[in-house]
Amino acid sequence: MTITALTTAAAALIAGTFALGLIAPKQLKTEVVIDAPPSAVWQTLMQTQDYADWNPFICDLSGELAVGNKISATIRLPESNPMTFSPTILASDPQKELRWVGKLGVNGIFDGEHYFTLEPRADGTTLLKHGETFRGLLAYPLMALIGAKTKAGFDAMNSALKQRVEAKA
Repeated sequence: MTITALTTAAAALIAGTFALGLIAPKQLKTEVVIDAPPSAVWQTLMQTQDYADWNPFICDLSGELAVGNKISATIRLPESNPMTFSPTILASDPQKELRWVGKLGVNGIFDGEHYFTLEPRADGTTLLKHGETFRGLLAYPLMALIGAKTKAGFDAMNSALKQRVEAKA
């Protein structure tokens, strides 16, 4: 293969990787069963002023969690410095779902739609689904760099939330 052919192939591969983030979102999904009803889990999620006391991932969350509102969120990935951003609330359905979208710059560069869904179970527990869907030109390259740390942050938050809610139940 010639250098020109290799360069062309490399450019196509890079372009394809960036385009993939536009057409095929990258998803991180976690879940945990919490031995408490959705109302107790929701109450703890809504007490954002206490996040610094127990939440290893979202160390600060401020603003009214109402649809359409911009809030301030500071997250800390394991072994990383905190990052603050201003997502917009997409859903806030008591005892069911909290969802927001944050963007890096303009739409389509790196957008993350973060969610918590609470599902009541017949035994009185709650299945918490916690995840994020990443879209945009930088979705795949950035997730290759921070995806594992982000998932570890989700898992750490889930464990801490479970411990906090169950301690109060």
